[in-house]
Amino acid sequence: MTVPPEELELAAAFPPAERDRWREMVKGVLRKSGAATEETPLGEIEGLLTRESYDGVPIAALYTRDDAPPGRPGLAPRVREVRPDGEGLAGWDVRQPHAHPDPAVTREAVLADLENGATSVWLRLGEGGTPVAALPEVLRGVLLDLAPVVLDAGEQAAEAAEAFLTLVTERGNQPAASGNLGADPLGLQARTGTAGSLDDAAALAARCVREFPKLRAVVADGTPYHDAGGSDAEELGAVVAAGVAYLRALTGAGLSVDEAFGQIEFRVAVNADQFSSIAKLRALRRLWTRVADVSGAADGTSAQIHAVTSAAMMTRRDPWVNMLRTTVATFAAGVGGADAVTVQPFDARLGLPDDFARRIARNTQTLLLEESSLARVVDPAGGSWYAESLTEELAQAAWTWFTEIEKAGGLAAALESGLVADRIAATWARRRKDLARRKAPLTGVSEFPNLAEKLPERDAAPARPGGGLPVVTYAQDFEALRDRSDAHAEATGARPKVFLATLGPIAVHTARASFAANLFQAGGIETVTGAPEEFAASGTTVACVCSSDRLYEEQAAEAARVLKDAGAVKVWLAGKGTYEGVDARVYAGCDAIEALETTLDDLGVNE
Repeated sequence: MTVPPEELELAAAFPPAERDRWREMVKGVLRKSGAATEETPLGEIEGLLTRESYDGVPIAALYTRDDAPPGRPGLAPRVREVRPDGEGLAGWDVRQPHAHPDPAVTREAVLADLENGATSVWLRLGEGGTPVAALPEVLRGVLLDLAPVVLDAGEQAAEAAEAFLTLVTERGNQPAASGNLGADPLGLQARTGTAGSLDDAAALAARCVREFPKLRAVVADGTPYHDAGGSDAEELGAVVAAGVAYLRALTGAGLSVDEAFGQIEFRVAVNADQFSSIAKLRALRRLWTRVADVSGAADGTSAQIHAVTSAAMMTRRDPWVNMLRTTVATFAAGVGGADAVTVQPFDARLGLPDDFARRIARNTQTLLLEESSLARVVDPAGGSWYAESLTEELAQAAWTWFTEIEKAGGLAAALESGLVADRIAATWARRRKDLARRKAPLTGVSEFPNLAEKLPERDAAPARPGGGLPVVTYAQDFEALRDRSDAHAEATGARPKVFLATLGPIAVHTARASFAANLFQAGGIETVTGAPEEFAASGTTVACVCSSDRLYEEQAAEAARVLKDAGAVKVWLAGKGTYEGVDARVYAGCDAIEALETTLDDLGVNE
């Protein structure tokens, strides 16, 4: 009988892993691609694979134990959160949003959500949502001692809060009512350019402390910065600056430090960049724990986080792909330790969501909680050297931005002076360039578009007040081109078209023909394929030559001559070579937006 060893060493049969050996193997691969040569030092190999986030945080190809800062679940700096009741639906609050202008429709939707998996409701009231005066009707039948209610009323925050508190008092639910009154004067300034009242927010917080012990009054909302195209660190730095401003206002109104911390909830966006979103929530707890430490708050004080799936990542085109985006974002929110999670319905960009869309949004969370048991694991990302390192680097970048805001006089002053807007605009310009070059691909929009899709019809959603930071979406430039193509098709009965002139056998030209078709279709441009001699019968005036580099050397110039003799006003080539008669090129990493705009112009498609 074999006696098992006291300690099983799983790697005992393998030679020790050495970093330089790994670098040598990577170098061999990079040499084949031309990214490295025989003379490239091993010490430079990892740098060739390292990229930077929009915050300047390096994203390496390999992480080891040395890269991860120490940390234990539940202890400072509290990036690794622990919930004693972290099983099942107690893992996080499933928070459903509602903004229908008809109170009866909103009430029906609220009750349906609460009866089918949601554990709280998020009501958008006033301009851009349900009338504030209809709040008692909307909440008729909702058990306020069981279901938390979060208000979002913008300029009417004080009016909405008063209506809700009156309703809670009339029902005798003061000791048990929970949720948030949604006072966010700095978030209002970011969205509309008009600041709300910090004094009013502080007064609401003081009243909650006195009369409604489970109710919070204040939200530090980071989504305006995210929706304007900001980076993760820019959003985190801004919400921490907002949180600090609220702490000053609340303690100045007579609340203790711990009471003030207990009145603030953070709201941030999570997107389909899984690891960045995980690190973002963990970094926010790290930052707020630091603020708590220097403020003299009680040990164990941590950020209350409401994660919302990104509005900027949502698309109007091929909206069903949004279900995949929100699933990844929700997973990241759960792994990152969000206290409440809101999933945007997949049709949010099309208008007011229908019952099916809200059901899918609810069930996305239920599946992760109940079937995947995600909330049963304490800090699933904990111990990942990549996640731990990314969390720390992101926290440091956010803290640097936060201190810059503080030096400028605080968030209100930084918003008023344009510091925040200018910083975010620069980040959005870099992101927009990556989107245009398809380095940040959008499935169903910039990649694999479906020109034959029939979009579901939805009632128009009420517009939210603007005037502050801009609101952008990652798909906006491609979707504008698709709209332009749709208008042309409606006016003429046919979509704009590009002829793909293929050279050689199918096996030779398929890869580049498929690439070119995918690119042109991202702008709403149909493609037809054939030999250059077939161009005259294609019904278009723009062509793109597609084949291999070898055949380009032999046939590209002649193909371009044939195409132009047949009436082509523009000849593109799929690849990077320069050949006589070829006017422009499309290739991986080219500015697809510029190429598509030029092509639509050449085809006579009106803007």
